Amino acid sequence: MCVCPQVSSACVAPKPPGPCVPFCRTATIWRSLSPFWGEEYTVHLPLDFHHLAFYVLDEDTVGHDDVIGKISLSREAIAADPRGIDSWINLSRVDPDAEVQGEICLAVQMLEDVRGHCLRCHVLQARDLAPRDISGTSDPFARVFWGSQSSETSTIKKTRFPHWDEVLELREMPGPPAPLRVELWDWDMVGKNDFLGMVEFPPQVLQQNPPNGWFRLLPFPRAEEDSGGNLGALRLKVRLTEDRVLPSQYYQPLRELLLESVLGPAEEDAASPLAVLEELTLGDCRQELATKLVKLFLGQGLAGPFLDYLTRREVARTTDPNTLFRSNSLASKSMEQFMKLVGMPYLHELLKPVINRVFEEKKYMELDPCKMDLGRTRRISFKGAPSEEHVREASLGLLTGYLGPIVDAIVGSVGRCPPAMRLAFKQLHQRVEERFPQAEHEAVQSIGNLGQQLGQGKELWIAPLHPFLLQSIARVRDFLDQLVNVDGKEEAGGPARALVPPSVTVREGYLLKRKDEPTSLATRFAFKKRYFRLSGEMLSYSKSPEWQMCSSIPVSHIRAVERVDEGAFQLPHVMQVVTQDGAGALHTTYLQCKNVNDLNQWLSALRKASAPNPDKLAACHPGAFRSAHWTCCLQAERSAAGCSRTHSTVTLGDWSDPLDPDAETQMVYRQLLLGRDRLRMTFLEDSNVDPAPEADTEKGSCSAMEGACPDAPAQQREAAARLLKVLADLDQAHEEFQQQEQGKVAPGSFRP
Repeated sequence: MCVCPQVSSACVAPKPPGPCVPFCRTATIWRSLSPFWGEEYTVHLPLDFHHLAFYVLDEDTVGHDDVIGKISLSREAIAADPRGIDSWINLSRVDPDAEVQGEICLAVQMLEDVRGHCLRCHVLQARDLAPRDISGTSDPFARVFWGSQSSETSTIKKTRFPHWDEVLELREMPGPPAPLRVELWDWDMVGKNDFLGMVEFPPQVLQQNPPNGWFRLLPFPRAEEDSGGNLGALRLKVRLTEDRVLPSQYYQPLRELLLESVLGPAEEDAASPLAVLEELTLGDCRQELATKLVKLFLGQGLAGPFLDYLTRREVARTTDPNTLFRSNSLASKSMEQFMKLVGMPYLHELLKPVINRVFEEKKYMELDPCKMDLGRTRRISFKGAPSEEHVREASLGLLTGYLGPIVDAIVGSVGRCPPAMRLAFKQLHQRVEERFPQAEHEAVQSIGNLGQQLGQGKELWIAPLHPFLLQSIARVRDFLDQLVNVDGKEEAGGPARALVPPSVTVREGYLLKRKDEPTSLATRFAFKKRYFRLSGEMLSYSKSPEWQMCSSIPVSHIRAVERVDEGAFQLPHVMQVVTQDGAGALHTTYLQCKNVNDLNQWLSALRKASAPNPDKLAACHPGAFRSAHWTCCLQAERSAAGCSRTHSTVTLGDWSDPLDPDAETQMVYRQLLLGRDRLRMTFLEDSNVDPAPEADTEKGSCSAMEGACPDAPAQQREAAARLLKVLADLDQAHEEFQQQEQGKVAPGSFRP
C-alpha cells in the first residue's frame, strides 16, 4: 500500500506545459491494513492550484496499481488555518469522471454582425490527456457549449496529444449571458464515452479577456462523497506556504554570505551574517529555518562545517554542560533536522522488523497502573480473572521480548550508520570535550548519563524494567564510543550524492535496453537484455553480471529520469534516462523494467543518485521519436522542446524531500525580511543596543565571544549592512518579476 499526492490547477489563465501527475510516492507497506509511513514531503505547486489529492494505492507488482480511495483537499481548506491540516480524513471513492489530467489550447473570439453575437472557438490541440483505452492512449474529441448551443470536433484516434486545429462557431441565443464550456471525451465504439476533462469561462471573461492559450483540464464540479469510513481513513498533516522563487542567480549573493559565515575563522563566529540571522529569528520560526539551512548546506556539501559552526556557538555560550543543546536554539534544531534528513532510512531499516512484529502480534502491554485497562486483557491468556499483577508480569515479559531485539539491532549497527552522521557526531564530541574537559563531565562527552538516574524519576512504575536497562548500559555506551570513532577527514554531510556513495552499488539487475538507433527492427527486437549496476558515480551495463563493463553513463551527466508512455513502444514499464555530453548535446537511453514495482525502484535510485546535478531539464518528451515525429506531441523535429514537465522527486521516500537551494534561500530571504527593521535598529542605527535575547535561548550569545573578538560590534554592523544590501537587491528582483507577470515591463529587462 502506498500514497501518491496529486495536484490540479484552475483554468483562469494560460498555463506552462505540464501534466497533472503525482509529485511523489511513499514507500510501499506490504501486507498491512494499518500502514504507518511517517514520511514528510515538500512539493512545489502552481500558484493557481485549487485542489491537492492523495491517492491510496494497492501496489501490484505485475499489472496496474489498484486505487483504494482518495482524499481531495481544496486550497481554501488547507489555507483556512495558518497551521494547516492535521487530522484523520475518511477516504472517498474514486470516480473516473473526476480523474483528469492534461491541458487544452484554445483561442476564443467574440464577434458581432448583423445577425447578432457569435462566439468563435478555435480548438487547436491538447496534451497529456488521461489514457482511457487498454492501449494506454485515448480517442479524444472536444465538445463546445455556449448557452443552449453546442458543437464538437472530429475524433483523433489513439493519442494523448491530439491536434485538431478546428474552428467552431456558436450563435448567441436569447437569454442571460452564458459561460463557455469545453469538454474533452474519449470516443468508444461500444458503451459510453469516457470523460477526459473540461474548462469553463464565465461571461465576463469572454467579454473582457477572451481565452487564448493553454488551460488545465478540470473534473466535473461535484461535492466529494465521503465513504463514511468504509474505505478507511488517512492521517495527514498538510501546510500551505505561498511564495515566488526566482531564478537561481538572484540568490547567489545571499548564499555566498551564508557560506562565508560557515567557512570563516572561528573567532568571527559571533559577528558573521549567519549569527546575525540567528539573532533575528524568533524561537517559533527556528524549526523551519533550521530545516531550510540544513538542506541548503547539504546541497553545497557543507553540512559538516555548518553543524560545527553552530556547535561552536552553542558550547561557547553554555556554562552548565547539563543544559547543552536543551534550549530552543538554531544548533539544536539544525542537528535534529540533519538527523531526520540523513538518518531516517537508517532508522527505518534498523527498527522495521521489530516494529512490524509489534503491530502484527497486537499484544496488550501496560505497566502504568493509572492507564491499565483490565478489559483489554483478553488477548493475554490467564488462568482465572486477570489482575493488575498478572497484567504487569505479562507486559514485562512482552516488553523485554521486544526491547531485547531493539537493543541488539542498535548496538550492532555501527557500520550501517550513515558516515555523514558519524562524522557530525565526532565533531560534536570533540567540541564538547574541548569546552568541558573536566573528569566530572565525561558523561556529557559520552553523549549521555546512562543509568545514573534510574529510580529517581516520577515514573516509578517502570522500575521492573530497570534490571534490563542496567545490563544494557555498558553495551550502549560502547556503541556510542564506536559511533564517534570514525576515520577520514571528509566533510560530514556532503552533497546529496554522499547519500549514494561513489563506489557502492546501490541498485543492480536486468533491464531491457533499447538500441541507440534501431532503424528497421521491430520494437520487441530493438530492446536487448542487459545487466545494469548503479553507483553514485556511474550507471554501467553488460551482457551478464560476470562480464566486464561494456558501457557506462556518468551519473553527473544525467539531466532527467522519467517514465515513458506505453504507447511510445507499445510496451509497459519503460523509463528514459536523458544525459548531456561535454558538447551540450542531449542523449536518451530507454530502459524497460520487469514490472511497475521495479520501475518505481529504478526511478527512485536514479533520481536520488542524480539529485545534486546542475542544469536539470524542466521538460522532456514522454514519448519517443519514431517515424520522423515525437509520438507524444507529433512534433517533427528531434530537437523540439519537451512537451511535459520533469519530476525530480524520488518516488519511494528514500530521499523524499529533494534538495532545492533556490526555495531554501528564498525562505531565508523571507525570514530576513521579517527582521529587517530590527536589523537596522540593532546593528546600524544604535550600535550600543544589544538584541533582546529570548528567555530560553541564546543568553549571552554575543558576550560569550567578546573576549575572543573585541571588534564584534563593528563586524556585526558590517555583516548587517551586507545583508541589507542583499535584501534590497532581492526586493528589486521580486518587484521586477511581479511587474513582468502583470505585463508592465518586458521580460529580461532586469539582470542580477
